Amino acid sequence: MRTLKLIDMTLREASVIRGRELSFKEKLEIARSLDRLKADTIELAPISSSRADVLANKTISSMVATRISAAVEIAAGNIEETWESIRGARKPKLNLLVPTSPALMEYSCHKKAPAMLEMIRQAVKDCRFFCENVEFSAVDASRAERSFLYDAINTAIEAGANKVTLCDTAGIMLPEEFGAFTADVFRHVPALDQIELYVQVSDEMSMASACSAAAVTNGATGVKCTAVRNGYPTLEEMIHFVQIRGADLDLFSGMRITEIHRAVVQLEKLLEPEEESRFSNVGLEDISNVCLDSNDEISEVVKVVRQMGYDLTDEDNARVYEAFQRVAARKHFVGTRELDAIIASSAMQVPSTYKIVNYVINSGNVITATANILLEKNGEQSRGVGIGDGPIDAAFQAIEQIIGHHYELDDFQIQTVTEGRDAMGSALVKLRSGGRVYSGNGISTDIIGASIRAYLSALNKIVYEEV
Repeated sequence: MRTLKLIDMTLREASVIRGRELSFKEKLEIARSLDRLKADTIELAPISSSRADVLANKTISSMVATRISAAVEIAAGNIEETWESIRGARKPKLNLLVPTSPALMEYSCHKKAPAMLEMIRQAVKDCRFFCENVEFSAVDASRAERSFLYDAINTAIEAGANKVTLCDTAGIMLPEEFGAFTADVFRHVPALDQIELYVQVSDEMSMASACSAAAVTNGATGVKCTAVRNGYPTLEEMIHFVQIRGADLDLFSGMRITEIHRAVVQLEKLLEPEEESRFSNVGLEDISNVCLDSNDEISEVVKVVRQMGYDLTDEDNARVYEAFQRVAARKHFVGTRELDAIIASSAMQVPSTYKIVNYVINSGNVITATANILLEKNGEQSRGVGIGDGPIDAAFQAIEQIIGHHYELDDFQIQTVTEGRDAMGSALVKLRSGGRVYSGNGISTDIIGASIRAYLSALNKIVYEEV
């Protein structure tokens, strides 16, 4: 019995979902939902010059167990950069997008067929240099000259591609035509007997599912889909096809349609337009200027909390709002810096996995700052020594040496909470792990000690969730 493999392209097509660009947080939420479905592969969009694309790829790659495939356009020349963005994935794959119709080759690559074949050979070899799993996607294959298409696929396989995708980019073929097209490619490219062949069909004529099913009955290994309807077959449609005709076609899929339906409902809710509020159009670069007041409802506070990068439970959101009301009753206006402190002190309070035993800091204007820190975890003590650009950086380096992991420092703030020579200092540390932000707060007359306590507070929240 054959297993139908499904590659999900929801994130690859993210820029056109609901006619808007997805936010960083939305991409991570979609990735989490798709990971739970256990699709064969989650495919990401080609990266642009934006650092946000690279960061999103790296974060998604580190947080999901499903195979990650990053699309890379052959004309872009950014194979290495694309690879670096997904190399942390458990099962990384590079998907080389290659135009194969005469019009697209001229427009995208400014090359004729012979030069295009050499370009394909070199690009696939470059991909194989970085990654052992390389897919060759024949874009606009349904309008390619057949002899060139066969040569292009053979060239890609000889250069090291171990997966091939036929794309009906224009969506111009009827089901019986696409089925015959798939069979014809198998006949003329014998090497495909040892290669997984996928199909990607545009739903221009509302026949993408039928065309994909026809390709599968003619030997295709799998189909590229999206979780929500977005111009391609959906996961639900293809699983439904297997449920109805799988026994007759000796076809099987381990994915369950009830779980897919539940995930699709969640994604549809995530992607529907949010209710308009006075913070709806506030961008990440403007969030630090937002001020809440005592009249704001919990929905407005939660919206700002999410825009700040936090992903809190309903219970923690309620705690944050209660603490916010107490502060707002005294001050009336509450800024995001104060809201950060509220979140750090009231949300996700967890047991202290790591506890500070002692620390020694050496710093000055003529020596390099060093930190010697002793922490306790489950009754066992561990010491770390760090060197850094200042005492606080050295302290954080020492902690990372002990825990054996580096977390991205999303934000660090210091402020006084009392006055005078013996003033208490408050430190706020925000760490990013798996796309989520965790904040910790520390208070001490020693600002370095406050910073260490704040870091451990955030760290303990991360450790608690990872257990």
